[in-house]
Amino acid sequence: MSDFKHIQTAHCENGVTVNLLQQQGLDFLNEPLAFGIGSGLFYIHIPFLKVNGGPGISFRSMPGAIFKRTCKALDVKVERKKFKSREAAKRYLDQKVDEGIPVGCQVGVFHLMYFPKEYRFHFNAHNLIVFGREGDEYLVSDPVMETTTRLSAKDMEKVRFAKGALAPNGHVYYPVQAGQITEEKLRQGIITGINRNVRDMLRIPTRFAGVRGINHTAGKVRKWRAQHGERKAGLFLGQIVRMQEEIGTGGGGFRFIYAAFLEQASEIFGNDKLIGISEQFTKSGDLWRDSALQMAGIYKGRITDQKHFEECADIMNEISALEKQAFKDLSKIKLG
Repeated sequence: MSDFKHIQTAHCENGVTVNLLQQQGLDFLNEPLAFGIGSGLFYIHIPFLKVNGGPGISFRSMPGAIFKRTCKALDVKVERKKFKSREAAKRYLDQKVDEGIPVGCQVGVFHLMYFPKEYRFHFNAHNLIVFGREGDEYLVSDPVMETTTRLSAKDMEKVRFAKGALAPNGHVYYPVQAGQITEEKLRQGIITGINRNVRDMLRIPTRFAGVRGINHTAGKVRKWRAQHGERKAGLFLGQIVRMQEEIGTGGGGFRFIYAAFLEQASEIFGNDKLIGISEQFTKSGDLWRDSALQMAGIYKGRITDQKHFEECADIMNEISALEKQAFKDLSKIKLG
């Protein structure tokens, strides 16, 4: 597709959502709106999941949820498929791009050869767009990259059928039809997105998720040095930093995007109260960045005393309290 327009964004699934829906004529949609309508902000510490030997932590909703929820809110019909057969997956992808249909793909990062080597590790919830092919190469729009790139057919098969947690199984998805988006439909999508995010961060009845999940991780951080020793505990913190800052913007970046979403919602609804809550999420983003710096210092062996682990946990407890209040304030605002 020679007329394909690449859009760079902070987070991969946001970018794929915005780009594919703009292809359908939804020119108003941008990254903060997609993230907010799709209720992308989340936190979960999955006790039984290990990622690269470290704790399984996510700062976002499940892969695919942002695209699915945004399309549902805006009444956009979607086609999605997974495959057992690699051959069938390739045939389907080839057919769609040859028809001029850009498609979103969930992929593993390890074999994305256009990524710098230090970013290629086993993580299977990355998203990109395939919008064409030339010879043995696919034309790729990866939203976290500055420009479009290419991937060989061999490497495309590897990333689409990466093994491990959240294995993509050739997952492809794309919008097939978008109707007229009225102002009322957009406003209702924003309200639904906010209400769902309030529920997910405040009301899921488990200590592993939402603001309670942040406190749960803080409690673990306080114990890791005594339980595992300085080196292994430092590796665990390094994994949190990786999930937070390197995998699709993570903790701090997501809070800044959500703050931008609330600013836009304030303009759309003419409600200045949302600005104050937006500022709370900006502060939360700053604190997440502070925690990442502290954890990175421990991981690199610059600071290794128990008090340094305690300081990490203290920041996380502060974040939890701040986000709890912000979402409570958000739940009290009447929009419409």
